[in-house]
Amino acid sequence: MCLPTISWHQIVGNTSIMYQPVVVLLTLATLALGSYSAAVVEPIDFYKLYDNPEAHLALKDKATTADRTALHGYPSEHHHINTKDGYVLGVFRIPYSHKLQNQNAKRPIVFLQHGLGSCSDAWILQGPNDSLPYMLADAGYDVWMGNARGTSYSRNHTKLSPDHPTFWQFSWHEIAIYDITATIDYALNTENGKGQDAIHYVGHSQGTTVFFALMSWLPDYNDKIKTAHLFAPVAIMKNLSSRLVRSVGPYLGHKNAYSTLFGSQEFLPHNEFIMALFFNICQPDFMLRPVCEGAVEKLYAGGRVNMTAMPEAMATHPAGCSTDQMLHYLQEQQSGYFRQYDHGTRKNLELYGSEDPPEYPVEQIKSLVHLWYAESDALAAVEDVEAIAERLPNKVMHFMEDPEWNHGDFALNREVREYVNEPVIAIMEEYELKNSGA
Repeated sequence: MCLPTISWHQIVGNTSIMYQPVVVLLTLATLALGSYSAAVVEPIDFYKLYDNPEAHLALKDKATTADRTALHGYPSEHHHINTKDGYVLGVFRIPYSHKLQNQNAKRPIVFLQHGLGSCSDAWILQGPNDSLPYMLADAGYDVWMGNARGTSYSRNHTKLSPDHPTFWQFSWHEIAIYDITATIDYALNTENGKGQDAIHYVGHSQGTTVFFALMSWLPDYNDKIKTAHLFAPVAIMKNLSSRLVRSVGPYLGHKNAYSTLFGSQEFLPHNEFIMALFFNICQPDFMLRPVCEGAVEKLYAGGRVNMTAMPEAMATHPAGCSTDQMLHYLQEQQSGYFRQYDHGTRKNLELYGSEDPPEYPVEQIKSLVHLWYAESDALAAVEDVEAIAERLPNKVMHFMEDPEWNHGDFALNREVREYVNEPVIAIMEEYELKNSGA
């Protein structure tokens, strides 16, 4: 990728939404430093500079998903869920709507799972009027927002420290088999979940990949799904158009020295101070808020993104992941198959009994799957989505009519309420009405 000939907008537009906040953070830092240095035309009076009360940064703690939902009046819960392999997941819940006061009613459960490098905060960026969790709560649902291992809310383990390399030895296969199963079972085990056999599932990007992996590898879990809504489904990646993925795929999408050096570590190591700093810079009452807004406007031009939500996105992303998750995707792109992690011939023979990793038997996914996909998605090509759909026995296709709709629009588009969230809730409502016994 040649930066002198490609604009920032082109780079972001052809890059996963996972990487966009990284570019934003770099630009934000550049703008802040540039704004300050441009103003320095005389020798600096350091006493005067540091005696200025506004120059003393008293950083607020980074707000959690529960903090953000509570600010809008919604009941908010933060749960810690142990997986069978020892990871501790931070999961957030809006149990009922303060508007409906329906806490004593039996409420259908909805579980939302984020994409790669993201977290539960991504679902609520659009605010109480347009974000899917708030809309679901106000429609009478019990809403759970998951966080995969390795993200900012799930950096815990019963025995391992995130500073130890072993902590990061996982891909999205483990997230599917351990994290998603643990969260589904936990939600169904709560007081409201008792008596309910199944949930509604919503996933974006990696949140769709883990659904495909889980429901094909442990098909009994299909019985625990009422409806599944997969935004920008990623499984087969043969035809994706992302320049970044296609550039690094030949190097990191195979078991070799490059992938070995890159693998099993934290991608963009988490730093609480840095995250708190950018969270504070983007606060409405902070003196550098204009710098934050300037970075957003520079990188997300075009009028498609909810600009009000973007400072919140910058304050919460990237949320962390293992490099093995990224390697697994690059392997998919290079092989053209949807299959388990490739550890190399010797370890594959030990683990799988074959030189190549086994494909996920997606034909086993019998639950009702709604696939939401778009023409301009650089990571989920129409051909690839339709190829995986051909193998699904029970699916409904939702092709986005907007020709410019892309991978990130499912999370950040200013019209996501009308084109995605309201139709999804209508489908859930139809299911509940048909199966209510009324």
